[in-house]
Amino acid sequence: MAIVNLQNVTYKYPLTQTAVLQNINLQVNEGEFVAVIGPNGAGKSTLCYAIAGFVPHFFKGEMSGTVEVAGVESAKSSLSEWVLNVGLAFQNPFNQISGAKYTVFEELAFGLENIGVPRDEMPERVERAMRLTGISALADRSPYSLSGGQQQRVALASILVMQPKVLVLDEPTSQMDPIGTREVFGVIRTLAENGMTVILVEHKVEWIAEFAGRVIALHDGQILMEGKPAEVLTSDALAEKGFGISRYTSTARAARTAGLWKKANLPVTLDEAAEGFAK
Repeated sequence: MAIVNLQNVTYKYPLTQTAVLQNINLQVNEGEFVAVIGPNGAGKSTLCYAIAGFVPHFFKGEMSGTVEVAGVESAKSSLSEWVLNVGLAFQNPFNQISGAKYTVFEELAFGLENIGVPRDEMPERVERAMRLTGISALADRSPYSLSGGQQQRVALASILVMQPKVLVLDEPTSQMDPIGTREVFGVIRTLAENGMTVILVEHKVEWIAEFAGRVIALHDGQILMEGKPAEVLTSDALAEKGFGISRYTSTARAARTAGLWKKANLPVTLDEAAEGFAK
């Protein structure tokens, strides 16, 4: 059953002439892990803002079509109400730290204070969010003393603690090393397996291939194609449109042209490439 439903969504930012999103139709089922890919300027972040209610409530501009989450339409709900349905983690975690609290623990509890969660419930919810994101050891640290990767985990935890129905992530691993990236993707997959609906914008296609259930390719504000990761991420159309392609896909495509790749499907991950070249 679809929990996120976008119908004919078109959006222009204020004082601009060109629509950033053009006639977007998208349904995401409850508990699904969907990844959104596309070159710079494709409209990926704006799509996140639309689902999270920041478009048009915060950024204003001109919007047509409807955005619904759990049967409620964004345009008929206030942004303060909408954040209980959809949690958004921004690409730059610095923008998500409130500056109102001195420690990571207090920062995570700040959102709960704002929505009136009883005080005796807060510690358990904060501690669970910290465990999920691997930041329990940072509880007493200042958010501003952390590395970029640590701040991104804090930003993710600050969303999880609110227990939204849908989690929207705009490049949440952009400042993380491969180990941190794998850990965060593991957390996201666990959340999806436990019923959380996840929409992820990410450039790291190898990780998307391993973890996501469906991939949506966005180009010039329109959905170019969507489907299983193995189908979308190896499509010739993506390479032609300037999408980031896995190095393993590019290598195997060249090998296929030279008659050295015998498998029907191209690889996206290292393991897939190693298996294919071994044969």
